Amino acid sequence: MPTSPAAPAPAVILIGAGIMSATLGVLLKQLQPGLTIEIVERLDRAAAESSDAWNNAGTGHSAFCELNYTPELPDGTIETAKAVKIAEQFEVSKQFWSFLVEQRLLPAAPGFIHSIPHLSFVWGAQNVDFLRRRHAALTASHLFQGMEFSADPAVVRHWIPLVMEGRDPAEPVAATRMDAGTDVNFGALTRAMFHYLQQLPGVTLRFHHEVSKLRQEDDGRWAVKVEDLTTGEKRRVRAPFVFIGAGGGSLPLLEKADIPEGHGFGGFPVSGQWLKCTNPAVIARHQAKVYGKAAVGAPPMSVPHLDTRLIDGKRELLFGPYAGFSTKFLKHGSFLDLPASIQPGNIVPMISAGLHNLSLTKYLIDQVRQSPEDRLAALREYLPTAEMGDWELEVAGQRVQVIRKDAKEGGVLEFGTEVVSAADGSIAALLGASPGASTAVAIMLELLKRCFPQQLATEAWQTRLRQMIPSYGQALGQEAALAASVRAHTTAVLELHAGPVTF
Repeated sequence: MPTSPAAPAPAVILIGAGIMSATLGVLLKQLQPGLTIEIVERLDRAAAESSDAWNNAGTGHSAFCELNYTPELPDGTIETAKAVKIAEQFEVSKQFWSFLVEQRLLPAAPGFIHSIPHLSFVWGAQNVDFLRRRHAALTASHLFQGMEFSADPAVVRHWIPLVMEGRDPAEPVAATRMDAGTDVNFGALTRAMFHYLQQLPGVTLRFHHEVSKLRQEDDGRWAVKVEDLTTGEKRRVRAPFVFIGAGGGSLPLLEKADIPEGHGFGGFPVSGQWLKCTNPAVIARHQAKVYGKAAVGAPPMSVPHLDTRLIDGKRELLFGPYAGFSTKFLKHGSFLDLPASIQPGNIVPMISAGLHNLSLTKYLIDQVRQSPEDRLAALREYLPTAEMGDWELEVAGQRVQVIRKDAKEGGVLEFGTEVVSAADGSIAALLGASPGASTAVAIMLELLKRCFPQQLATEAWQTRLRQMIPSYGQALGQEAALAASVRAHTTAVLELHAGPVTF
């Protein structure tokens, strides 16, 4: 099929219709309403991959209960810097969403966010001691004010009765509880944001279109070849700025862009599965997000959790994630994604990262070999009375963990998100996974700093950002009064609850 003539050139091309592109698109149109934007999505709807509620491994990440964000150091102290940063970033996201709700640019908040307690739960004397010390370390920060700790089985039973039912009364247990926790349906939020964007002049959203090539021209603009997957028609779109927010599909597109800053990056795909509860009586008895400790040798993204969620107006209960391995980079991707991503520039980092993470390889092999009985046994560590007939296996999304060059190790596997941008700020790509969606606003603010520095320095952009995000430019982790003020405001606007919650 021949390539069609060039279409009118937008100022910005967003590749992928997930939460990252939605957030960046809305921010840019709020900062510069006349900006023209084209969004390209290979599937037939927004948020169909990583941002979908059934595909992401966690919702409302705010570091209240995720134990992998607070590692224990060799000297026995609990490292809280990452947890404080994530809690701060989630408060930034809530401010932006509150602004959009107040301006009636998004529907009422209950459509995408709800209050739900966040709990960490452990058993065994050593783990109880760890959780006690974690609680003491975290509550030194005002961002974790209100977090409760208890090693009293009666209190824990009151908080999470289903988790305590049938448990050995002689076994030490402990839990922390944060009533300020939330459940966020990022699929619903993303689709609402794109619905708003589509109403604006200068915004074009093309579903079932795929980017096949990217090349920077002599004038600095990017020529992007886009194919209509329905008709087969191909066309070139030129723009001065491109954002690659295609989830697991970002790495192959970054490789095609061939910017020096992107050289040496590789990706390691990890698939996921859930056990989904099908018994309404069981679902009704659990009202919390409960996170535990990852098994010894397991990667951080495998932290087990028993998760109450509201999806499409229906309350759900999930347990997992159970990891697996696939060479696909996307749930709706190709088995050739991984081999096709291997290039001369990243083969050494990928091999090196593999050799340094043999325990991860063993873990994934063990996970793939699990039987239904094995999965039930893992569930019964959190729900001792669980019955197999009440649960069914649900396939989740794909994650591509970042592999990067390292002068000392050759290559390292990273668990987190990373923005890779060209020196001239003309293109940026988001790689990685958790905590991703929950910190999307903070990530996109960092992208603006890198890619739109001149505009960001203007009084107009600074003023508008402070209107959307009152704490912009200030560290909520260091400003207790400001943090309390913005949290109270977002709690009211998003119709959340400051105290104990019933779902």
